[in-house]
Order: sequence, then C-alpha cells, then structure tokens
Amino acid sequence: MAVIIINPNSTRSMTDAMLAQARRSAPELAFEGWTSQDGPAAIQGEADGEAARAPLLELVKRASSQGADGIIIGCFDDTALEEAAAIADCPVIGIGQASYHYAALRNWRFSVVTSLSISKPIIQSNIERYGFGHFVSKVRASEIPVLELETNTRLASKMVAQEALVAEQEDGISAIILGCAGMVEVVDAVRSKLSAAVIDPVECAAQCMLWVRQIE
Repeated sequence: MAVIIINPNSTRSMTDAMLAQARRSAPELAFEGWTSQDGPAAIQGEADGEAARAPLLELVKRASSQGADGIIIGCFDDTALEEAAAIADCPVIGIGQASYHYAALRNWRFSVVTSLSISKPIIQSNIERYGFGHFVSKVRASEIPVLELETNTRLASKMVAQEALVAEQEDGISAIILGCAGMVEVVDAVRSKLSAAVIDPVECAAQCMLWVRQIE
C-alpha cells in the first residue's frame, strides 16, 4: 500500500505540507496523507490532544486494516502513539519520537523550539518517558500559534528563528528540534540562520520509516 501520514488535526493544508516534505525526504517510499476531519483545527496542549485521540485511533485502525506499510503520527506531541502502535499491524512512528531518537543517535544535546508554551509540558514529559532526558537542554516556545505557521509564514519564520538563535547561544547544544509538524513551512528559513543542526521532525520520521521498512 503506502506509508500513511495521519494528521490528528483537521487542517488539510498541514497534511499536504507534511506529505510533500515526507516525499522529498524519503522518495524511495510511497506516502499518503490522511486528515482527521473530526479532530481540532490545531493541537495546542493537552485538551486538544485528548480531543484528537479517538478520531485519530479510528484512522489508525482503518489504515492498518487496509494494509498500510507504516503509519506516521503527524503531531509533535506524538498524540496517542502508544495506543496506535498497539492496535496497528504495521510500524507506527511519531514525529517527535523520531526526532529525539535521531538526535540521540548522533549523540547531540538538543533544545526543542515549539509553538506555544501550553505545548511545553507534554513535550518535556514525552522526552523523559522515552528516556532522552539527559540529551535535552530546554524546551522553548516561539509563541507563534500553530495555524499561523501557515497563514503568516514570514512572521512565523522570524519568531521561530529568533528563539532558536537564543537556544543556540545559551543552551550548550548541538541541535535544535523544531517542535511542531507545521514548522515544515519554516524549516529552511530557520536553517539559514543557525550554525547548529536544525532537525525537522517530519523529515526525521519519513527517513526513520525508510530504515524500518528496509530491515523488516
């Protein structure tokens, strides 16, 4: 079939942006993008994640039953990742999960730059739960709402880059992880401003899925 990128929010343009990035990052794989029409417009904090959980898991069940080669959860919070992996018959990867593993494999200390401060606790919790607490310096917020990453890309690029530059200067790190799926729209602009490595989680997840498929 294909690797299915499931966007837990209902914003189709974000699904399309992730799909394009995945296809650029791992052209050897076939990708499809699915949008959770019953999810919130954006996932910003725990309440949105809970609202997204049930419709996301229904899409995971559907993708698995239709023979998906793999599933990527297209939210940096890794919404319902453990439950999705438990019910699917194929590999399931979260974009946050993939980016932390990649940084750890490079032995890079990293900071995360996400969208809003409300998202910081769940990101920090995920990092600790995955066992990467000793690699993270700080989880930072650019204070740009998720949807403005698409609707006001110029401002979003500026705000994310500014926070990433502060992290580069103050946090003692080798890499910045962009902590939102919607940041595929600003990754190139941010990379042009920094000397530290800038990790795009969608790119990471696509490449990780390629590795997983190659060793199965």
